[in-house]
Amino acid sequence: MSSDLELSEQTYATGAGIFFIGYFLCEVPSNLALQRFGARRWIARIMLIWGVISCAMALVEGKASFYLLRFLLGVAEAGFFPGVIYYLSSWFPRDFRTRVVAWFMLAAVMSFIIGSPLSGLLLDHPVFGLEGWQTLFVVESIPSIALAFVVYRSLPDRPEDAAWLTAEEQAWLRAKLDSEAASDPAHATTLAAALRTPSVWLLSAIYFLTVVGGYGFDFFAPTLLAESLPGLSKTRLGLLLTIPPLVALPVMVWVGRVCDRHGNQRLAVALGSLGFALGLALLATGLEGAGAVAAMALCVAARWSLVGPFWVLPRSVLGASAAAGGIAFINSLGNLGGQAGPLLLSSLANGSGSHANGLIALAGLLVLGALLTRWVPAAGATRTAERAISLTDQGEH
Repeated sequence: MSSDLELSEQTYATGAGIFFIGYFLCEVPSNLALQRFGARRWIARIMLIWGVISCAMALVEGKASFYLLRFLLGVAEAGFFPGVIYYLSSWFPRDFRTRVVAWFMLAAVMSFIIGSPLSGLLLDHPVFGLEGWQTLFVVESIPSIALAFVVYRSLPDRPEDAAWLTAEEQAWLRAKLDSEAASDPAHATTLAAALRTPSVWLLSAIYFLTVVGGYGFDFFAPTLLAESLPGLSKTRLGLLLTIPPLVALPVMVWVGRVCDRHGNQRLAVALGSLGFALGLALLATGLEGAGAVAAMALCVAARWSLVGPFWVLPRSVLGASAAAGGIAFINSLGNLGGQAGPLLLSSLANGSGSHANGLIALAGLLVLGALLTRWVPAAGATRTAERAISLTDQGEH
């Protein structure tokens, strides 16, 4: 794409990051709309428009249209991720949320396992008379468009709408969730109150630092691997890029279960950030072949294993009524790191062709994020009382 359109690495990095400007501007309004109109309608709407604009990326003709469609793609996607996090938190009691978010995030990791070889194949074997990159955008937009209709038809907005739950199960789940909400400590109960809460800004900062590293790595992972294994076809590079997410899958599930059992989400976020930083530092040393793939596996496993624990933490400072806007605010501010990460990595290369300085800079920011977790309120702070109630309930049954 860069070759056909004569895009410099700096232009590519800017376009990759400009997505997050549109995302930032529309994230909170979109999540508030989801709360008002229901997840079924709003998530279906996001996926449909998101898929159509993604398909339109095949029509890019130069820098201006590349920037415009990347911006519009961010506007279209805004609200999807925090909307799902908010949606899951309205279905699952606290002691299940970390593993549930981890299971949801498995889909993102699985998309790399499927998408990397598929992308390489499409780039090497274009169809419809298109270039490889155009074929990629058209084909890979189809699932989002198709699943929009599945979501609209099948996704229940609330536990009370779930046909697979009996009336007794619905009543039990609603009572459990309401009981947890009533037993919360004094949390922010409105978006305005959330924005005055220091912990919300602290979580935003930690997530920003994580995203800087995450997207800086993601957008340049194929380039970094190609540099360590010169001469491989795009198809073979795509196959090799499936190895790190395959390693990440069991790690994510294990971390989610451990966090729910012991309530140590802060520690998991800190260790994940440090592990990610270590992987980037190892890549900066110029590892080749299997060593580079192993370092990438450490980066991917550490990065994605911290996401589930992180998104349980906002509910330790946000009441249910403030959660939709507060979670969206943390995600939108944090995702500005998606603009900074690729630009930082490309700018520090400075025409030298080496990304070592950029990788070290990203690693340093991740270490800072790990240190900041020390001041985040623990998600498990109210668990002792909850477990006592749970034991009482079990005794009664």
